[in-house]
Amino acid sequence: MAVPITIPKLGQTVEEVVLGPRLVPDGSRVHQGQEVLSIETDKAAFTVEAPADGYIHFGPFQEGDVVPVHTVVALIGAADEVFTATAPPPTPGEAAPSETVAVTTVTTAAPTGRVFASPRARRLAAHKQVDLTAVTGTGPGGRVIERDVQALLARRPAITPVAQRLAAEAGVDVTTLTGTGPGGRITRRDVAQALQTAAPPPLPPATPSPPTAPAALPPDVSRRIPLKGVRGLIAQRMAASVHTTARVTLVMEVDATEFVALRERLKARVAAEWGFAPGYNDLLAKIVAAALRRFPYMNARLTGDAIEWLEPIHLGMAVDTERGLLVPVIRHADRKSLRELGQELRTLVERARQGKALPDDLSGGTFTITNLGPYEVDAFTPVINLPEAAILGVGRIAPKAVVRDGQIVARSMLTLSLVFDHRLVDGAPAARFLQAIKNLIEEPYLLLTL
Repeated sequence: MAVPITIPKLGQTVEEVVLGPRLVPDGSRVHQGQEVLSIETDKAAFTVEAPADGYIHFGPFQEGDVVPVHTVVALIGAADEVFTATAPPPTPGEAAPSETVAVTTVTTAAPTGRVFASPRARRLAAHKQVDLTAVTGTGPGGRVIERDVQALLARRPAITPVAQRLAAEAGVDVTTLTGTGPGGRITRRDVAQALQTAAPPPLPPATPSPPTAPAALPPDVSRRIPLKGVRGLIAQRMAASVHTTARVTLVMEVDATEFVALRERLKARVAAEWGFAPGYNDLLAKIVAAALRRFPYMNARLTGDAIEWLEPIHLGMAVDTERGLLVPVIRHADRKSLRELGQELRTLVERARQGKALPDDLSGGTFTITNLGPYEVDAFTPVINLPEAAILGVGRIAPKAVVRDGQIVARSMLTLSLVFDHRLVDGAPAARFLQAIKNLIEEPYLLLTL
């Protein structure tokens, strides 16, 4: 019996992946555990391993296709097998089909834009071959939820599973068919009859036309990058964040003089012992994790019609890589020492930049920090990493002339920008959280009191 190869679930928020290159030829013999296919999310690249020994037979998908998780993309079986799905038992009054039914998977992304749907709705739509663009969403912000798909299915005419797959493969609208099966159910014969009736007369052999050259770019365009694959997924996620959150940004200037001094002292005292010099991001992770424990309403997410305060503090740290922006997650950051935070962050960043991040490395965050200080950015407005409630933007540390005790002195100043979703948090509570971070940066010895 053939063993299916499915797209694995890569974290709680990953609903679809982009297919990468096949790592073995179609029809070749593979062994259990052998890497056979590469896939990508908006965060990282992964490989799919063969679940058994045998000959691999890939499905109709191509490199660059976007498919939902749990989709069957290949089978492992005997050398002479083909990629097929096991047809369900025939219903009374319908003969079992003699032909094999090729697997077809209907993607849930609309050609003209992303359809926002819950994971349960996507799974049901893929299983029942429902085009989500035809479903009216009743969830928050027009999101398609499972009961919306169920409502559409309830309005469909009764149809056998075999007939449904055949109609989907041939592009037949089943709502236009009259069923001849028991109770008016549409059968495979009804679909076949519709195809025969609608078939146009055969055309004479066409003379092959010469291949057309790719369309020339406009004179003012030097390069055109298709918005698909990983870049397309990132675009979809960022657009979803902007369009579905009520964003508010708070900006606060911080005196980081003591913060800088603490880092210099730590570098001199512990770098040799730890094997690395503590950085600003390590200290920020420690400070923000402590602030999140003190202000739990910032460690939250919106789920359906409820706000959930989360017990674990899983801190995302945005990282620039060749693949784009990735966000490795330090789990239970509030329970870790500065040394543990630094070691884990360096391990996660290294894997992310090498394209070897594990699924759990890049999922499950509850709050994110993004630091553009190394690029000499003073302040900016980052995009919330859904489904989190907020994100902290960190600018560069620069010397400035400020007034202290009536005197103009040079101090190391830093600008923080907190972007939060006003649906979950009001302005004053968010400001108190940002103020607490400011106080810990200005007087980092206060961490000893927490």
